[in-house]
Amino acid sequence: MDERAYLERYDANAYDRPSVTVDLILMSVVDGAPAVLLAERGQHPFAGHWALPGGFVGMDESLDAAARRILHDKAHLTDAYIEQLYTFGAVQRDPRMRVISVAYFALLPVERFRAALRHAPELTLASLGVSPSGGGVEARIDGDGPVTLAFDHDAMIALALERLRGKLDYSHVAFALLPERFTLRMLQEVYEAILGQRLNKPAFRRRMLDRGWLEATGERETGASFRPAELYRAHIPKRDAR
Repeated sequence: MDERAYLERYDANAYDRPSVTVDLILMSVVDGAPAVLLAERGQHPFAGHWALPGGFVGMDESLDAAARRILHDKAHLTDAYIEQLYTFGAVQRDPRMRVISVAYFALLPVERFRAALRHAPELTLASLGVSPSGGGVEARIDGDGPVTLAFDHDAMIALALERLRGKLDYSHVAFALLPERFTLRMLQEVYEAILGQRLNKPAFRRRMLDRGWLEATGERETGASFRPAELYRAHIPKRDAR
């Protein structure tokens, strides 16, 4: 039997087929703390709970195509670079049936979320903090107490934040949260928000300048009540781009 004949006779129902979803972890920094975009679920399971924007992958679309569709349809964002983070496959993670979820991640400046939040009342940016029990994260909305997230989305967010913190040491990922021109103070504030700790100012600035990732613009910030700080732009050599 050749391959063509084999495939014509193959019984696709011989094995159980789990469903596949895509969930988007879209993060930013708001008021000095990491934040993530959440959507309020309108149907069961977990109706009324907050969750990451997500949906099922169609039989005729790739994972990346599904992620881009969900980014547009549910997160109301376009032209955002998203990449796969991890695949979550615990057997009981979805009470409906066997569902495997592929999580995608993106780091965006808060300005990218404003239009989506203005036109989609089901969306919110929730601030993230360390859970008192240790190890995990908790999401808070409008300064209220921590909210319970649907499915295993708290674990997804915790992993994304852990990966993000790890990448700060060797990549230029933090620049995704900054405008084209920024001060060293703004850069340090982003690092401190993600790491959840204060950094020594002289040591931080020396390390950033020594990496060769910054280019002075010769300009200074405007509207400052104190001495205007110098403005920089990101300058990432190709060998360091990741």
